[in-house]
Amino acid sequence: MTTEAPDMPTFADLGLAETLVSRLASLGYETPTPIQARAIPTLLEGKDVVGLAQTGTGKTAAFALPILQKIDPSNSKTQAIVLAPTRELALQVCEAITTYAVNIPGIRVLPVYGGQGYGFQLSGLQKGAHIVVGTPGRVIDHLERGSLDLTALEFLVLDEADEMLNMGFAEDVERILADTPEYKQVALFSATMPKMIRGLAKKYLHDPVDIATPKATTSTTTVRQRWIQVSHHHKLDALTRLLEVETGDGMLVFVRTKSSTEELADKLRSRGYSAAALNGDLVQAQRERTVSQLKSGAIDIIVATDVAARGLDVERITHVVNYDIPHDTEAYVHRIGRTGRAGRTGEAILFVTPRERRMLSAIEKVSGRPVEEMSVPSAEEVNERRAGRFAQAITSSMGSLQFHAFRTLVEEYSSENDVSMTDVAAALAVMSQTDKEFFLRPDPPKAAPRARDFEPRPKPAGYERSDRLPAEGAAVYRVAVGKRHKVGPSAIVGALANEGSLKRSDFGKITIGQDHTLVELPADLPDAVFEALANTRISGKLIDLQPDSGPPIRRTREDRNPQSAKRSGGPTSKKSHENRAYPSKAPETWEKKKPHEKTYEKKAPRTGDGPAGDSTRKPRHK
Repeated sequence: MTTEAPDMPTFADLGLAETLVSRLASLGYETPTPIQARAIPTLLEGKDVVGLAQTGTGKTAAFALPILQKIDPSNSKTQAIVLAPTRELALQVCEAITTYAVNIPGIRVLPVYGGQGYGFQLSGLQKGAHIVVGTPGRVIDHLERGSLDLTALEFLVLDEADEMLNMGFAEDVERILADTPEYKQVALFSATMPKMIRGLAKKYLHDPVDIATPKATTSTTTVRQRWIQVSHHHKLDALTRLLEVETGDGMLVFVRTKSSTEELADKLRSRGYSAAALNGDLVQAQRERTVSQLKSGAIDIIVATDVAARGLDVERITHVVNYDIPHDTEAYVHRIGRTGRAGRTGEAILFVTPRERRMLSAIEKVSGRPVEEMSVPSAEEVNERRAGRFAQAITSSMGSLQFHAFRTLVEEYSSENDVSMTDVAAALAVMSQTDKEFFLRPDPPKAAPRARDFEPRPKPAGYERSDRLPAEGAAVYRVAVGKRHKVGPSAIVGALANEGSLKRSDFGKITIGQDHTLVELPADLPDAVFEALANTRISGKLIDLQPDSGPPIRRTREDRNPQSAKRSGGPTSKKSHENRAYPSKAPETWEKKKPHEKTYEKKAPRTGDGPAGDSTRKPRHK
């Protein structure tokens, strides 16, 4: 019988309730990480905490578990709030807390962030959310609406506080803290501790306990790490091309959900690959059988979730593919650790959608070295490999015991039908194929340069887009929604930021017209932004982001009715553009012009979801 070493406590040793300990065990959590081992007991004692912890060290569980243990499910008021800098992190934290709370009946966790409609959030707040996880801008929106009541708040967490302040949320965070009760428990977690963070802690925390943990790094130094930018809809094609081109043995493909394991495994099998799913719904016997098949070579690909793959050690695994990027960078370390074991080399490939680019830098930090960029294998590369395998198959078949028997049959057929041996061989090759074409069709040529790459057409005489030119390095872009669609700056900034992975500093002046909106953005927006926004809608309408080149030519009343023009003495020629009128109604511009005008200058759009942040709000009147 062995006992735990004093420096390796279990979750039960930290003072957690049995319901939480058993839930962690079912998720495969064995021992707490350093941040968890130090923060959980401290928070359970009711003390404030300032945690210096890198991404991927398990800090979500460090604050979520004590909160869940101390929440009163019978009280429907909001008792805990977690502030996160981005929508992705808010959703990740919300999902984690919900996962930990499975064995606690009645707990309600609600994410609130910009870019999402208010309906769902208002409904959730009205029903009562014990724990709210949100981005600063949207949390303030709900406070101002009166839909979020923090009078019963007992716990407040600032997650990735340094990132929050870097994104310009210092005033928002202080505004939220000012609306909370004086006596509450506060936990502040940050990867760095600049002066501003220390000042915030000194002002709002009561005798906090400082907790620092070592930076998490991967011990897997024999794994080559690469990443591919690929849209969600093209992931399957990218994976199948990798399977054709990459040289290896067994492959482990990671996805986020149990249903995705079955779905992707089915699609791979339909394309001729030997694949199986591995998820938490499998009974132990099924799990063991699947792993045994991978070891023996009966199957070559396992599609798994993080939990299902814990402890998996199969020598045949040469490739780990992160089909879905992990939200927790610590999970990435565990994933790629399934290959390159015991001194062997391995390959780790990460699929990254345009909106997930920001997470790549966090993964590079936790892995301790850069991740190489690669391209999806081209049709030419795939065809070359197929031709090579075909030639190898011919060579191998010549050693078969049946080779001479078939050779005799082919010679007889060739002689009797006066057909060349080459034609017979080609016909036999066709017989061995399925209905699909053997060679891929060439990839389409790269798209022609976008409109922004050309000189804009001259502006009509007298047309001025605004009172000033765009800032240096910025350009004006046109979005196909405006006042008629009942949109404001917050909806536009939220959509562009969330879907296009734009940063807070990317936005300039916003001018809302009747049917369109003009937005100042960087002049050199990459193609990936346009691709990510291609299907984005606001109020149900495609935004159709395009570089702006002036208003469309519009016909005047005189152009449409020449007789009216004659009576009024106006121009009669429909071809004349010189005297065409343009709408006299000025577009709505968020820039303060005069003291009495009710328009505002956008000092800096507030963003907080996705890599860009949260939504823009109109400033409050004093």
